[in-house]
Amino acid sequence: MSRHVAIVTDSTAYLPQPAMSRHGITSVPLTVVLGGEALEEGTEISARSLALALQKRRSVTTSRPSPEEFVRAYRAAAEAGATGIVSLHLSAEFSGTYDAAVLAAKTAPVPVRVVDTGMVAMALGFCALAAAEVAEAGGSVDEAVAAAEKRAAGMSAYFYVDTLDYLRRGGRIGAAQALLGSALAVKPLLTLDGGRIEMLEKVRTASKAIARLEELAVERAGSGAVDVAVHHLAAPERAEKLAQRLRERIPGLVELHVSEVGAVIGAHTGPGLLAAVVSPR
Repeated sequence: MSRHVAIVTDSTAYLPQPAMSRHGITSVPLTVVLGGEALEEGTEISARSLALALQKRRSVTTSRPSPEEFVRAYRAAAEAGATGIVSLHLSAEFSGTYDAAVLAAKTAPVPVRVVDTGMVAMALGFCALAAAEVAEAGGSVDEAVAAAEKRAAGMSAYFYVDTLDYLRRGGRIGAAQALLGSALAVKPLLTLDGGRIEMLEKVRTASKAIARLEELAVERAGSGAVDVAVHHLAAPERAEKLAQRLRERIPGLVELHVSEVGAVIGAHTGPGLLAAVVSPR
């Protein structure tokens, strides 16, 4: 990477590899611990393997990257010619990844701005892409951070899960915890709010919940230029059907990404996840 500002993120951004290569974005992997074995997300454990393990009710936990992993990424960027680094990460409410990056930044060979985007999955990925586009145009660290933060401020992420049980086990549902008693009997729609997962609506059936997810995405997209991502875990047909409907219904659609989430997020949502990320340009 020859540009003077390098962009680093983490594996929960779930950016397509071609996009990462094209924009020179570096990703530091989180870890999934499956049956006592620590595996790097994206290289040592696939989403499909994770889904099978969850269905068999095997013990699955996740952990942040070590500060040393970030130090290596920052050094590599500096050696490639970067004079500044923007390091963008998933919500600190979900993981200690941000804290690890902050520790690493203190010993980096060039200045590093570490940003808690409050996002996850392609909501984080779109932030990284926005920062990378500014860096490619010769922008400064401050300008790249501003672009990422602007994207984050306008972002909306909605997701459906077959059950809240995985989120409950991982302690990842924030203020929605109080609703568990009744919500476990219905199909929940959730959203990202203030870096936390919050209950948005409770719907009686899966088909109605997915239809409502579609409506929310279309309403949020409006008629302006917008990027959208559709995520799933072990539900490819469900994701493709939603993506096709969004292509037909969103007039200002610029880019649409469809992908399976990785093992880290999948461990907390469980198989059947369907999500829509809406990112106005």
